[in-house]
Amino acid sequence: MNTKKLTFTIMMGALGNALCLISYLLQIIPGAVALDLSLLAVFIAGVYAGPKSGFAAGLMAGILPGIMFGPLGTGGILGLIALPLGKGLTGLTIGLLALMLSRIDNRIFKALLCVPLILLAYIPEGIFTYAYFTVLLPLFLNSEALSSAIIYAVMTKAIIEVAIMSIIMAVLIYSKAVSNFIGAYFYKTKPTINQTIKQQ
Repeated sequence: MNTKKLTFTIMMGALGNALCLISYLLQIIPGAVALDLSLLAVFIAGVYAGPKSGFAAGLMAGILPGIMFGPLGTGGILGLIALPLGKGLTGLTIGLLALMLSRIDNRIFKALLCVPLILLAYIPEGIFTYAYFTVLLPLFLNSEALSSAIIYAVMTKAIIEVAIMSIIMAVLIYSKAVSNFIGAYFYKTKPTINQTIKQQ
């Protein structure tokens, strides 16, 4: 990973933590469900800079959630390890899936294809999250597994958030201005997203 990609990855990791903090601060009613869009930064890193960047950005973006739901929550040190790893899996997966976008020239089709790719990219983390609640927490913390209702509520919320982020990513990919702006960071000229992805 060159210097520019490393810097971009760190910026996306920081953005992911900032988005997580914003969602926490906007939780005006204690106990209310807050919309967490922290994975958006991970998707951006994976799509525009490749699977390595996506994985690393995911690990970094999971630090604050890992602390909040790990040592400061009920997950202990396990949460601090598992949450970043889960986000890293999503970043890695979308980085690999996004390679297909480099073969598409039609911006509308590329944007539309991004939606199912983003949803597919969450599957590894979704499986990992389910295993975290049902297997890892009871095994390592010697505690009772969460009820199925709570687990399904958490998973449903996550899927809704990913669906929203898939639409946001589709808009970003469709936008020439955004693709050129991000591409110009890596190149002297202003390439399309095709050129950006092909150089991964």
